[in-house]
Amino acid sequence: MTDFDVLFIDDDKEVLEAYAQTLELEGFAVRPCRTAAAGIEKLTAETGAVVITDVRMPQRDGFQALAAIRQIDPDIPVIMVTGHGDIPMALKALRAGAWDFIEKPADPALLVEAVRRAQAHRKVIIENRGLRAQTMDCASWEGRVIGRSPAVARLRQQLQMLSDVDVDVLILGETGTGKEVAARALHDLGSRRAGRFVAVNCGAIPETMLESELFGHEPGAFTGAQARRIGKIEHADGGTLFFDEIESMPLAAQVRLLRVLQERTIERLGSNTERQVNLRIVTATKVDLNKLAAEGRFREDLAYRLDIARVEIPPLRQRGRDVVLLFTHFLDLAARRQGRATPVADSLTIDQLMAHDWPGNVRELRNAAERFVLGMGLPNPAQPATPLDGADLLEQKLNRAEKAIIIEALALQDGRMGDTADALGISRKTLYLKMRKLDIAARPEDEAG
Repeated sequence: MTDFDVLFIDDDKEVLEAYAQTLELEGFAVRPCRTAAAGIEKLTAETGAVVITDVRMPQRDGFQALAAIRQIDPDIPVIMVTGHGDIPMALKALRAGAWDFIEKPADPALLVEAVRRAQAHRKVIIENRGLRAQTMDCASWEGRVIGRSPAVARLRQQLQMLSDVDVDVLILGETGTGKEVAARALHDLGSRRAGRFVAVNCGAIPETMLESELFGHEPGAFTGAQARRIGKIEHADGGTLFFDEIESMPLAAQVRLLRVLQERTIERLGSNTERQVNLRIVTATKVDLNKLAAEGRFREDLAYRLDIARVEIPPLRQRGRDVVLLFTHFLDLAARRQGRATPVADSLTIDQLMAHDWPGNVRELRNAAERFVLGMGLPNPAQPATPLDGADLLEQKLNRAEKAIIIEALALQDGRMGDTADALGISRKTLYLKMRKLDIAARPEDEAG
């Protein structure tokens, strides 16, 4: 890391001092430099700072500085400022990897906001690199339960406390929050890690087969039972047995499970011989078992017996910027699977991530990362999963209307990007990106120059 927030490069001493003072009044620590060479030597891949550079400078101009900075670390945000800006130059800067492009004289409020957003982005990049270093070693709580929010810190502390305690655990959490991840962490990082982790989804096994799956059977126990079969409970002896969606277990199987919990013995179907089992039982549910018991849909005595040590998994909407950390982690995993380079989540993407409620929690976020790596962007939660008839036609009409509005605004402002962006109520960067998306070309005389 560095002892400054902003590295400001400009050969004009008066401009450098004025802008530096503006940023310092907003609480930023600024390192001013008169040449690109002097500024770049201050940077490393661990730099947590944002760079602002003038475009036209002697010896090394802003584009050469940008290229050199990207060689050090392509994720350092570089804001380019110039008094000679036009559309082709702005698009060239953004294509070269600039974070933003601002015309002089820069509006102080605009400059401060651009720096603030770039700094937030850089902070995420640095955090994500630390996260990747953690997740490379999964034999740790940080590698298994990813996040830095207070809610996740409490969760890790609770799981760590329970990992070496020989007690059954009930994990409560919404769909997609990572209940099985927490169960596996309890097993893999606890005292039973030498044994098996056996997972059973109670909602995925037909009721007629559940007892055979759990307890096993002897030959001839029922029609089709030709050979002895070891059930899931016995298979987990010495390790951990994880019941997911325990609320889906039929009442008849609940009676037998209660005996296992109390006596730690089983009887295979078709046998009268009791067998001792030594295992930890971890159950997971997304509903209140006591409420189900009051409605007669779950055994009350089993609900009490399961709820000895409870772990509650926080939903993603309560985890703050963990959303961004997890999204970056899933981007890395998806990119490796697809054999692609990991895309970078820009500030607009981060804003979308933070604005969404994520009703599907971590599972939904992981799917969003898969789509993002494939170049499909983030799904719009306001739109139905299946497009309605005419949706493409509507988007085309909206694009045509937006293109006409931007072209008209550019004409009214004589092509001045800053004035056009202000007139439309959007940032310069947003205007540049919309022009690229809508294929709005610069004027022929600008392109020729």
